[in-house]
Amino acid sequence: MDQDVHDQIESEGSIPRAAPDRMGLARNWLPRYTGMPLERFGKYILLTNFRNYVQAFAERFGCDVYGDDRPMQAATNSSGVTMINFGIGSANAATIMDLLIAVHPKGVLFLGKCGGLKASTEIGHFILPIAAIRGEGTSDDYFPPQVPALPSFKLHKFVSDKLVERSLDYRTGVVYTTNRRVWEHDTEFLHRLQRMTCIGIDMETATIFIVGHHNEIARGALLLVSDVPVTPEGVKTEESDARVTKNWLDVHLELGIDAMTDIETKGERIKHFRY
Repeated sequence: MDQDVHDQIESEGSIPRAAPDRMGLARNWLPRYTGMPLERFGKYILLTNFRNYVQAFAERFGCDVYGDDRPMQAATNSSGVTMINFGIGSANAATIMDLLIAVHPKGVLFLGKCGGLKASTEIGHFILPIAAIRGEGTSDDYFPPQVPALPSFKLHKFVSDKLVERSLDYRTGVVYTTNRRVWEHDTEFLHRLQRMTCIGIDMETATIFIVGHHNEIARGALLLVSDVPVTPEGVKTEESDARVTKNWLDVHLELGIDAMTDIETKGERIKHFRY
């Protein structure tokens, strides 16, 4: 082999490939995943796991739903509030929180459902989590395990005000985020949850909090208790979930819309600290 060619190959092999630009990827992939142009995204974001939440949002405001043929669906109202269905699970939660850097949102609120883990927790109650335990694994790619998964306090304070205005009962406490979907049969896992004194369990909250922290995005979660899996009869089924949706979707959605619409003018300014 010619020495010049050998030297070139050896040199090229020792130099790492240039990494793609992170912001460039986000700006390309957010429309790719949602079907919605970047200029259509508002500065305040509602996240959900459910397509029917986005559809109800769009019907309420007469706006278009993008992404029927994409993994995620999105719609934006005339007040600049965007709602996105990102799917289910911590990997999808991390994906959307990473892609949202493309539009620099001022606040993100997750309207999710969770399982209640306390006997006093009833279906239809709201949980405003003060923290989430990182049992899903995805968040380990962003921060060491010692970093707690926390919401933005001022955003949660404002959501709490909206709950009080409506005289709605809600709980605060720590939720456990897991990457397991079928765990209800696992009594050892359930006993571990009880020892950790968790108030609820879901699959996304800790990831949203941690990736939001990593990306300097104000974030929060308002969770609706959709089942109480600490008892066999309380495990979620398609029928029971349909009843919860029928009874509570509208108020859950309205709380999120009110909070994200009014926080710009009535809420406290949220500052980010860099470390």
